[in-house]
Amino acid sequence: MSHVLHPALPYAVWTDPAMWRLPGIAPAGPDDWLQVDTAYAGQMALREELIATRRDAVVAMLDSARPAAEEALEVALDWAGRHGFARAGDAVTRPDGVTVHLDRAQPLVTLGRIFQQDICLMERQGDAHVLTGAVLCFPASWTLAEKIGRPLIGIHRPVDEYDDTLARRVQRLFDAIRVDRPLWRANALLYGDPALYQPKAEGELRDNKGPDAPYLRSEKQVLKRLPRTGAVVFSIHTWLVAREALTAEQAAGLATARLGRV
Repeated sequence: MSHVLHPALPYAVWTDPAMWRLPGIAPAGPDDWLQVDTAYAGQMALREELIATRRDAVVAMLDSARPAAEEALEVALDWAGRHGFARAGDAVTRPDGVTVHLDRAQPLVTLGRIFQQDICLMERQGDAHVLTGAVLCFPASWTLAEKIGRPLIGIHRPVDEYDDTLARRVQRLFDAIRVDRPLWRANALLYGDPALYQPKAEGELRDNKGPDAPYLRSEKQVLKRLPRTGAVVFSIHTWLVAREALTAEQAAGLATARLGRV
């Protein structure tokens, strides 16, 4: 499991009061929705395994989401060409040396095989944004099968903090996202099990051994609007560290933080 762990946590959200208060949103750079870090090779090997063996569990897409999924792939490939990925026709060579042939008939599968981030597509339907497609290899205690097709407040069930008031605030944020101005937030969760693939059904307790849990998992979540379809891409970059990898400042703040936020 060490191949998916990070040697350090670059950002501890609980030490930043402005970001720790829900919904904790801040502006992001235009290219910040994707990245490659020190655990890329190990995490990508796990993603390949999950897509090959559990595809129905980690990839889902409503028929209506195909235009957005295809656009997300094209925008991501443009990013890749500027960040160390080699492109030759319909083949992309990743930073870990693995070559992936583009399967345009399955854009979300292709995204999941090239990029370290999980990718969720949120599209406006009526008065809410709905999860219309996703490649979700590293779920933090939720399942794609339960959430696909749901609006934001349904996706966050049964999170107590995500009430009607917070849901309206988040919906306004989604509506206000501009193509050239993504937004980002982060969370932090303690786990007893370092596995990145941790699906949990609603009502099922997650693997949390309380304040002494040996692993910390933090997601950087970026909201980016696609220019053609107007869909919002919700990218999730997961850091996973052992508690002893935290700095003294991070560990001290963790002792008083109330973790478990969405």
